[in-house]
Amino acid sequence: MAVRTLLGDEAVALGGIHAGISAAYGYPGTPSTEILEFLLQHRPEVAASWAVNEKTAYEQALGVSMAGRRVLVTMKHVGLNVAADPFVNSALLDINGGLVLAVADDPGMHSSQNEQDSRLLADFARTICLEPHDAQSAYDMTREAFDLSERFHVPVVLRLVTRLAHCRTGVEVGASRPPNPLSKAPDHGNWVLLPANARRRWRDLLDRQADFLAFSEHSAHNELTAGSGEAGVITAGIARHYLAEHLPELEQRPPILHVGTYPLPAALLRRFAAQVRRILVLEDGYPFIERMLRGVLPAPVAIAGRETGDLPIDGELTPDTVRRALGLPQRPHLPGVPVPARTPQLCNGCPHIDTVRALKEALEGLPRQLVASDIGCYTLAALPPLAALDSCVCMGASIGMAKGASDAGLKPTVALIGDSTFLHSGLTPLLDAVAADTDMTVIIADNEVVGMTGGQPTLVGSSRLYPILIGLGVPAEHCHLIEAHPRYAVTNAELIRREIEHPGLSVIVAVRECVESVRARKARAPNEGAVT
Repeated sequence: MAVRTLLGDEAVALGGIHAGISAAYGYPGTPSTEILEFLLQHRPEVAASWAVNEKTAYEQALGVSMAGRRVLVTMKHVGLNVAADPFVNSALLDINGGLVLAVADDPGMHSSQNEQDSRLLADFARTICLEPHDAQSAYDMTREAFDLSERFHVPVVLRLVTRLAHCRTGVEVGASRPPNPLSKAPDHGNWVLLPANARRRWRDLLDRQADFLAFSEHSAHNELTAGSGEAGVITAGIARHYLAEHLPELEQRPPILHVGTYPLPAALLRRFAAQVRRILVLEDGYPFIERMLRGVLPAPVAIAGRETGDLPIDGELTPDTVRRALGLPQRPHLPGVPVPARTPQLCNGCPHIDTVRALKEALEGLPRQLVASDIGCYTLAALPPLAALDSCVCMGASIGMAKGASDAGLKPTVALIGDSTFLHSGLTPLLDAVAADTDMTVIIADNEVVGMTGGQPTLVGSSRLYPILIGLGVPAEHCHLIEAHPRYAVTNAELIRREIEHPGLSVIVAVRECVESVRARKARAPNEGAVT
């Protein structure tokens, strides 16, 4: 076997390649972005592409699977909310080519709005979930997940977390398997979820839960290690390494069960619990295993974890929090140098700065204004020194919230949304506003890339946004393209003010390329066209 140094995300991508994928889809979102980036940069033979959002990515993956090919689809945890409709329904289908969903959770919310745990959605869909603990197991589990998907005819979830996705370690990689031949699903009735078919497929999925459980009970990813004492430890995912770090300091090595597959192996859990009187559960994310244990184990066994206060109820697990839960004395910490907090800010020269400044100037002197923002680099304008935004909830919510606020009587209302976010989730709420000719102004901050996640290209360039807006029904006299640049600060502010005062819907697209994208393009220019 060859050894390669890979991020956890890259290990998933390479595992998919070696499992014989024909295609891969996703929407960029930290900490999952590098999975598809790796495929786009290194594997042109795989039909890999960014989708307009996670729902469309998953639906394209379903098409590949129906054609008999293997496909990887990737997103972050909040993106799975967007894809939940096709994902949950796909568990009822007769999956043909292997379909693996690699979803990266973000405990601690390093770059997310919440800490949700994707194991709950896998459980909700009644499908199989694998949880790697390092880059090696991410590679191995990805390869196995495609086999499981085709064996059980269901989508298989691969659940990552931030620390695993972005760790870099040596990974032993094996030989590549060839892609599946083209072979359309033989019974299309198992793909048509009319109520009669759906009821039959739902019953079939429920009947196969015992098969899923039997797989989990005998999986090598669930490891039981003997120990001594009345207190045992269950680990999941990366928590395995946090426990291993502290084992040499414990007076006696406890019995340990590492869980890597779901549904939870109930019989294995009961065998483990029979050895101990207390179990500490170490898992990154929600207290998923901890809660499930209380319905599986006999009452005399005490369960400790996040819900009991032995571990923090929120945030990532860390070596220090695990250390406290194990009852070990805290390590001495050298006094550090106090460092003042640094507020995140937009890059110098960012076009969003000019857009927001023009908006603030246009709103000057107007009462009760609401600026509903969205998810992107420009969300940083909620912080000083700009301090110009009132909300940020989820992708596309700015337009819907602005419409609702206007309907409630709050005037003026403005929605600020990026070009990629608009294509992702802004088109449909804008249609609501068009239909009602809502008294509101939408500003699309178009920097021509998905800036926050590394500068991926948007699927529709600036020159094509305007005809889309007109096609949606935005009045041409109240639909404008402006250049977000200091030289146009006064005229841009005047235009925004006029459209805010217009008693109906108006849309303004503020265009200028992301400064980081410009720098990257100029850096590539000398090498473009070079023979390699």
